[in-house]
Amino acid sequence: MVREDIKKFLAYLKSEKGLADNTTFAYENDLSQLATFVEEEAGKEGTIPSWAGFSRQAMMRYLLNLQEKKYAANTRARKLAAARSFFKFLMAENIIKEDPTHNMESLNVGRSLPKPISITQVRALLEQPTKSSTPEAKRDEAMLQLLYASGMRVSELISLNVEDVNIIDGDVRVFGKGHKERIIPIHKQAAIVVEQYVRDARPHLARNRDEKAMFLNRRGERLTRQGFWQILKQYAKLAGLTVAVTPHTLRHSFATHMLSGGADLRAVQELLGHANISTTQVYTHLTTEHVRRSYEKAHPRAK
Repeated sequence: MVREDIKKFLAYLKSEKGLADNTTFAYENDLSQLATFVEEEAGKEGTIPSWAGFSRQAMMRYLLNLQEKKYAANTRARKLAAARSFFKFLMAENIIKEDPTHNMESLNVGRSLPKPISITQVRALLEQPTKSSTPEAKRDEAMLQLLYASGMRVSELISLNVEDVNIIDGDVRVFGKGHKERIIPIHKQAAIVVEQYVRDARPHLARNRDEKAMFLNRRGERLTRQGFWQILKQYAKLAGLTVAVTPHTLRHSFATHMLSGGADLRAVQELLGHANISTTQVYTHLTTEHVRRSYEKAHPRAK
């Protein structure tokens, strides 16, 4: 029965909350682990596992069990947050009368800072596809340029259709978390590169004239997240970048470089599609260090 309640919650997240599949999958993994703990606890006591019988003390034992298994603090915090959302749902559905996580403080794990790369490193990365004239290279150049020009998520990039990019107006329509639509402006250079890809390279990749996906693989199908990851690793290596470059790196770099250049925090929040400005504020920690370095370099008494 405990597993069935989790299925109901996951269905609710998809249909009512409109959460992305990756997010729903993460909830499923975390709650399945909690369900296993509930079943094991019931087995020890010789009772039938149920959420109604899961107490605050049992929740504390679960968190302690995670700590004993050497789970990182941020992982434990995520699992607690998933449980809190789940029990809130069970309360609303009258499946339980008391929330085992009520007034339970979130684990204070701090927020790890994003790891952007420098403008020089971005330039080196973006230059790599230009060294080839193949359709794949033209596609890769368009993807990298578009990511850094817009700050969109990689999942948003690979979900783009041709009609979502407006070359004339210089903007792109993306659907972010919860299928929320936003329009992001892109600079002229990026728009030109994307236009050239659509005009000259994409027809060589497209095998089906009805295919709507903007970025295609060699089979003429929509490029996957894994496919982009492999492409990015290849260009990062060719650019001689020794730092770790992930599919999210250009998004982090976009935000950091925008704020360093004087962009308004609220504007960057809107461009990134963050629901809360506190999520965007994490980048100000990075730009503060940039300001300090500039100060120490420029002030005559700081040298």
